Amino acid sequence: MENKEEVLQYIKTIAEQKIVSRDELIDTYDMGSGAKKEAISRKRLDMAQILYYIGGGIVFLGIFILIWQNWSSLMFGTKVIATFGAGIAAYFIGLLFSRNEKTEKASPAFYLIFSLVTPIGLSVIFDNAGFDAGSYGVQSLISGIMLVSLLLSLTIFRKNFFILFSILFGTWLFFSLTSLMVESALSSDDWEFYMYRIFVVGVTYILMGYSFSKDKRDSLCGFLYGFGIFGVLGAALALGKWYPGQNPFWELIYPGLVFAALFLSVHLKSKAFLVWGTFFLMVYIFKITSEYFSTGLGWPLALVIAGLFMIGAGYMFISIKKKYLSAE
Repeated sequence: MENKEEVLQYIKTIAEQKIVSRDELIDTYDMGSGAKKEAISRKRLDMAQILYYIGGGIVFLGIFILIWQNWSSLMFGTKVIATFGAGIAAYFIGLLFSRNEKTEKASPAFYLIFSLVTPIGLSVIFDNAGFDAGSYGVQSLISGIMLVSLLLSLTIFRKNFFILFSILFGTWLFFSLTSLMVESALSSDDWEFYMYRIFVVGVTYILMGYSFSKDKRDSLCGFLYGFGIFGVLGAALALGKWYPGQNPFWELIYPGLVFAALFLSVHLKSKAFLVWGTFFLMVYIFKITSEYFSTGLGWPLALVIAGLFMIGAGYMFISIKKKYLSAE
C-alpha cells in the first residue's frame, strides 16, 4: 500500500498527463467513500418532497375552485369549515406527521396547505363581518395574523418551512401596510412607488440570504438570492425609465449595481447573482444603445454594437462560472 505522498504524487502525474478529468477523480472518490450513494438518497428524498408539495398545492387548488364555483350557494359556516377549518386541520396533521420519523418528510405539505388555505378562510371571516377583504387594512391584518402564527411555529419547531413562509407573509405585510399608509396619495399610475418597494424587498432578501448562509438555514439562500437580485436589478432598471423621460440617477448607478452583482456572484458563490447579473447587463446594453445610438448611427449599427456587447457578456458569464462556480 502506497503512502499518502505517493498517492497524491501519482494523482498529480495523471492530472498533468490529462489521463483522467477532475470530475472523474471526484466521482471515483465519492464512490469509494459512499458519498455518491448518500447524494442519490438525498435526491430521492428531494423528489418525494417535491411530490408532497405538488400534492399540497393541488389540494389548495381544489379548495379554491370549490369556493369560487359555489360562493353564492354556500352558507357562511360551510365556507369557514372548507377554508379556515381545513387550514387549521392541515396544520395539526402536519404536527402529528412531524412527530413520526417515517412521516416527517410529508409534514411540510400539510403546512403548505395551512399557509395557502388559511388566508382564504380569514378573508371569508372578515368579508362576512362586513369588512372589505380586498382593502389594504384587511390585507394587512390577514398577512399580520399569518406572519405571527408562522413566527410562533418557527420559534417552537425550528423548521425551515416556517422561515420561508414567514418571509413571504412578511413581504405581503410590508406591501399592504405601506400601501395603507399612503393610500390617499396613491394614484393608479404611481408605479414608481411599487418599484422602490420591490428594490427594498430585494435588498432585504439578499441580506437575509447572506445571514442564513452562515448557519443551518443555508438551504434558503438560493431562493433569497435569486428573488432578491432579480428584484433589485429589475426595479432599478424600471426606475431608470425610457427615453425621453430617463432618470439620470438610476441610469448612472445601474452599471455599478450590475457589476456589483457579478462581483458578489464570485464572493458568495451564487449562480443566481451571475445569471441575473449577466441577463440584466445585456438588457441594459440593449436599452442604452437603442436610446442613445439608434438616431445618430442608425438602428442596425446600434443592434450590431449591442450584439457584440452581449457576446462579451456571455463570454464573461461562462468564464466566471467555470473559474469560480464550477464546484457548485
